[in-house]
Amino acid sequence: MDSSNTFSSNSSGLGWHGSTVYKIWTRLQSIVEARHFEIDGNLDMPRVVAVSRHGSLPAPQLGENVIAKMMSSIKVLESHLAKERYSNGANSGFGGNRDSGTIDLPAVKQALMQLSQTAVRINQDQDDHPTGIQGLDFHSMPLSWVKGTILVRSNTNARGHSAVSPATVEAMLGLLSHDIIPVVPLRGSISAPGDLMPLSYIAGAVEGNPDVWIRTGKQHGYKVVSAKEALESAKISPKILGPNEWLALINGTAASTAVASLALYEAHQLAILSQILTAMTAEALISNVENWHPFVADVHPHQGQTEVARNIRGFLAGSRLVRGATSKNQLDSGLYQDGYTLRSSSQWIGPQIEDLMHAHRQVTIELNSTSDNPVVDSIAQDVLACSNFQAISIMSAMEKTRLSLQMIGKLLFAETLEMTDPKLNNGLPPNLAADDPSLSSCMKGVDANMASYMSELAFLTAPVSAHVQSAEMHNQAVNSLAFITARYTTDAVELVSLMSAVQLYICCQALDLRVMHLEFLEEFQPVARRITTDSFRQAIPQTHLESIHTKLWKHITHEWAASASMDLQQRCQRTVESSVFVMAEGVRRTPFQIPVSMATLKAWSGRMLSEMRRGFESVRSRFWKCQSTVERLGYGSKALYRFVREELGVPFHAGLVEYPTANSDFGQAMHGREEKTVETWISILHESLRDGTLHARTMSMLGGVSHLEHRGLEHVNGGSNGDVYTNGTNHVKAYGVLSKEVGTHGSTYQRFKGQREGVQ
Repeated sequence: MDSSNTFSSNSSGLGWHGSTVYKIWTRLQSIVEARHFEIDGNLDMPRVVAVSRHGSLPAPQLGENVIAKMMSSIKVLESHLAKERYSNGANSGFGGNRDSGTIDLPAVKQALMQLSQTAVRINQDQDDHPTGIQGLDFHSMPLSWVKGTILVRSNTNARGHSAVSPATVEAMLGLLSHDIIPVVPLRGSISAPGDLMPLSYIAGAVEGNPDVWIRTGKQHGYKVVSAKEALESAKISPKILGPNEWLALINGTAASTAVASLALYEAHQLAILSQILTAMTAEALISNVENWHPFVADVHPHQGQTEVARNIRGFLAGSRLVRGATSKNQLDSGLYQDGYTLRSSSQWIGPQIEDLMHAHRQVTIELNSTSDNPVVDSIAQDVLACSNFQAISIMSAMEKTRLSLQMIGKLLFAETLEMTDPKLNNGLPPNLAADDPSLSSCMKGVDANMASYMSELAFLTAPVSAHVQSAEMHNQAVNSLAFITARYTTDAVELVSLMSAVQLYICCQALDLRVMHLEFLEEFQPVARRITTDSFRQAIPQTHLESIHTKLWKHITHEWAASASMDLQQRCQRTVESSVFVMAEGVRRTPFQIPVSMATLKAWSGRMLSEMRRGFESVRSRFWKCQSTVERLGYGSKALYRFVREELGVPFHAGLVEYPTANSDFGQAMHGREEKTVETWISILHESLRDGTLHARTMSMLGGVSHLEHRGLEHVNGGSNGDVYTNGTNHVKAYGVLSKEVGTHGSTYQRFKGQREGVQ
């Protein structure tokens, strides 16, 4: 059994959930590299993912120890039947007809297959491209789900409790090794007794049923043929199933468990990514690191909260954007604490990873269980009727997982809203427009997309378990609906993946804009000082000018942030015009009775306005060509920012000039790169997330976080107080533990594009 189902922290420094996710990912890499592994009755999530999505294969032959256990169970069942004892489905009716007995065993088998192979397929399930009835989507399971289902059921039958012959399990494994993947209907399973319907199509493939469709021929492009044709083409003889085998192949939880494994694997990854995105949001909004102080978690010691807070602090290591590492400054103007979205992020995400860990334990146990009826006890020489096929544990795991995904999605939604809303984003322009807000809506449409994703995600969160219906002559009066809830959980994974891709795009844009405006203020501060000194040095002593400049600069930085919704000319005018009053008041309060004329103030304001606009345009023009953002970012943001900007080639959005038109000259406006819609760039991020490229980077980061000392705060390049903008050359309170950069891993954009094109 996978040891990652344990509930303890890892000695490497990663927490309980993080160490589990990291172990799963590293084990997956080793399995994919090895390509093959043996089926021995023990299975873990990485093996399911490797076979389902990465082309790994179980060895086609079983080991001697496995064969011995399986043969022992067959002997027990044969002895049981020889004594004319009834065994469910072997020599009796089943389900609602369990009160009937028969000696016509082949007919019993055919009857069960007939009642199970009843779900709906449509013609376009025979093609990779919809060509059938307009408006109808595929009605068959994705190939990855079917592959996982074959693996899980083969492993269950190999445990030696099912009275299934080694040859039959090897026949199922042969489906994988010969790329013979049944077309299995998507709907129709209530997951008790087991996933009869999906598994009956796999059993039909083993039998060579001519009306079971097979998708095969991956190397030359998939084609759909009958099971009979597929076996003949692979030179495989159809399998004649023995007593109990036909029931043992289909009466289990394999389909639900396989899909649950795939959904939970990605849910784990998204939970880690949400913590990194929260750290990026904190930097973009110049958040207070006090939110994740160790003492806060120590006095509210929920395991999930403690781990999430520690992770976020690690991802913020080395940041020059967040504030509050050394000074609280509660008497300064503005809010000294963040809103709930960031301040309670560890309390919000923490319970979700606790639920994911419980779900992980449930799924792992199910992967290593016998989910049959009956089950054979070879030691006691007995055959026992039971309901191990009732996949309630999988249902429970998926309901928790889907709710956790909804809660994570809600936090992502709230964080993106705060970054795009100028009332909440601490001085960033509305919709994160890099040019004049009146001309560029930039992220306005993305904001609406997030609302759409969030609404659908919230709808999907409703429990499936509340909708159980009685079935099959009331024999199946209670049934788990595990496959349905697992299927909806994969939909939730997709929605949170979409939301994560959007937030990553928004985070990078917000970080760029934050740094661009900081660079402008840093460069304009000495210019403003020089203009003030030149204008008033004849009337005001230098010492008093310094005092005036301190107050003036505090006002300028405040007004600059407050006027973020204005176009550049209006913004500069408002900032300078309001500064005239500050300057005049400073002059009035001078202890020296030296008159300053209105003409002098007017000349000063004129120079300030001209230099402010010129300075910002210069910084913006330079920044559009080359961003210096990465120099100020913390450990987590730096790694993902580089991945987005350098490896995937997703650029800073410069505004309206980005919009491609029929008359666009390639690269003329965008410094040698092609203009694209926002959708194109977010789609690249989404696909990198779904094909695992992005998750490989986050796992590399997670491994690095384990080496950081999360409690050793130190002040790195800090300003003189906790304000967002300060009097020194460093205009943001800095924070850090260690400034450790992440190495460049993963694919380049070109390699990534090639990988995308090859994803099945």
